[in-house]
Amino acid sequence: MPGRMLGGRYQVQDKIGTGGMATVYRGQDQVLGRTVAIKMMLPQYANDPSFAARFKQEAQAAAALSSPYIVSIYDWGKDGESYYIVMEYLRGTDLKSGIRKHGALDSRKVAQIGSQIAQALSVAHRHDIIHRDIKPQNIMVQPDGNIKVMDFGIARAKNSSLTTDNSVLGTAHYVSPEQSTGKPLGPTTDIYSLGIVMYEAATGRVPFAGDDAISVAMKQVNEAPQPPSLINPNVDPALEAIILRCMEKNPADRYQSADELARALRDFIAGRATIPSNTTVSPRIVTPPQPTSRLDRRGIDGSNTYITRGGDTGRLNRVHSREEADELDKRENKRHKRNVILGVLGALVVLALAGFAIAHILGNSSQQYLVPQFVGQTKDQATQALNASDSHFKLGTVTESYSDSAPEGQVIDQTPSANRQAPEGTAVNLVISKGAKPAAAVKVPDLTNKSPSEAESALAAVGLKARNGDSVESDDVTVGYVATQEPAAGSDAKAGDTITYHLSTGKGKADVPDVTEMTAERASDVLKDAGFKVDTQQQPSSSVPQGRVISQSPANGKADKGSTVTIVVSSGAQSGSVPNVVGKDFETAQSTLENAGFQVNTVWVYDDNVATGNVVGQTPSSAAAGATITIRVSSGPRPSA
Repeated sequence: MPGRMLGGRYQVQDKIGTGGMATVYRGQDQVLGRTVAIKMMLPQYANDPSFAARFKQEAQAAAALSSPYIVSIYDWGKDGESYYIVMEYLRGTDLKSGIRKHGALDSRKVAQIGSQIAQALSVAHRHDIIHRDIKPQNIMVQPDGNIKVMDFGIARAKNSSLTTDNSVLGTAHYVSPEQSTGKPLGPTTDIYSLGIVMYEAATGRVPFAGDDAISVAMKQVNEAPQPPSLINPNVDPALEAIILRCMEKNPADRYQSADELARALRDFIAGRATIPSNTTVSPRIVTPPQPTSRLDRRGIDGSNTYITRGGDTGRLNRVHSREEADELDKRENKRHKRNVILGVLGALVVLALAGFAIAHILGNSSQQYLVPQFVGQTKDQATQALNASDSHFKLGTVTESYSDSAPEGQVIDQTPSANRQAPEGTAVNLVISKGAKPAAAVKVPDLTNKSPSEAESALAAVGLKARNGDSVESDDVTVGYVATQEPAAGSDAKAGDTITYHLSTGKGKADVPDVTEMTAERASDVLKDAGFKVDTQQQPSSSVPQGRVISQSPANGKADKGSTVTIVVSSGAQSGSVPNVVGKDFETAQSTLENAGFQVNTVWVYDDNVATGNVVGQTPSSAAAGATITIRVSSGPRPSA
């Protein structure tokens, strides 16, 4: 393979990596003179007719992705029976190798890597591309610490079905439950995989392991992950909550977009993170059939390890000795006996109070009852209880009020209050939550072509916050002014929401390739691939073959993307008549022909009728500029024998 030329342009050099779908080589772009990475698909995929169509579609889509965190795709094609993709050559190491070498990363670094991956996914998802194979092996960490996500466009083209031969074992550690069960996929699939990547980066190991791909995939579907902090106590609780939300089994419980996840990670890095209230992932413990709260498991090293749940914190605490476990049993038994005694005493007290109440009621003319607790119930539950035939009370007025703490439809207040004596038939008034008071709805203003101060003023005027995002290239917007925004102008937003705007860096610059001496067709393709328009002009040339480029403008350096490069193509040598020099003296004839742009070849001949030194004849009479004209010059009469 090394030394092979692909597409007449890319020279394959040394092999730099091998994966489940392809082999990667270092290569040289002979046209642009730059080092590239060339990914050659394995032969079994090239022989699959359906793969070819998917490969073409996905390679084209991936080439359209533009992000500082996505490997750039330069070109793709098929050479013989080999499909290949030409991409940006990266220096650095993949994240998997980095974790193996250095172990768990600190929480801030994990969040930084996760944020960059999320931003890459955001760009892909806006182009309706789901990566499907987010894993540390596809994350390249560059020398400056920033990352590049690889293999966009390839993952969707391949058959990613789990097989019993472990062919996708490495990927199975990162697939979402819906991938494992063949359900439809969406952006949240990539978010789940990113959660596992961050989990591994934070702990040094994957959350689910097994003997084969199937067993790992089943754990993805059925088992909850151990909280990262139980593996690495240094994991920040806020980051742990973000990771676990990404890894929710139900896609609806995860972050719903890569942008949402990126914002959460940026807030964590900035110290603004809070633990999400809807993070429901918790460790699942299978309790042994004996009456104990401990989970007895055999440790990896063969020692006995016990796991207990500490208080009401939801955390698992490890006890590493049998003696400590026995001591816990003794304490639990004592506590159990104490609770039994207290329970009996409590029951006696309740019976005494009940007897007192009955005696009190019977001694009064009006029957009194304790008002039930309705606060915390749903509206339907409370009204049904009050309207029931055996209820001692009736439903009074029902009003609604906003509440930041109670969900919509829940009872938040009642009159009279619970556990008070009230006569039979008393009306109980209920107050029902309408949920949190909604923020004022506003329309996102159009920030395009506004300066940063103008954009921020426009947002502030409708109660929105502003954030200056990454700068972007723009052909239409002046440098330093807003080129794009998220969300888009006219979108619905709530007061207090943050709108991100991106300032223009102007038209992007690109290197102008040297296309001189190329064919016109090849030169045009090369220039268009580099992002330029092409203007072709014709010019005759006696030195440059017909159809090849004589010159170009601009000739080198950088130029605006989308600008026009003019190429001058040879139309071949121009034909013309040759001056007639017959009868002229040799010097005059030679000068006349050379001044007309021709080369002169002189042949001396005997001639009895033409004076010595004069031209007797010439050939040809018509020729292209630069051609050689042969003249026959008289050397006088032939000498007599």
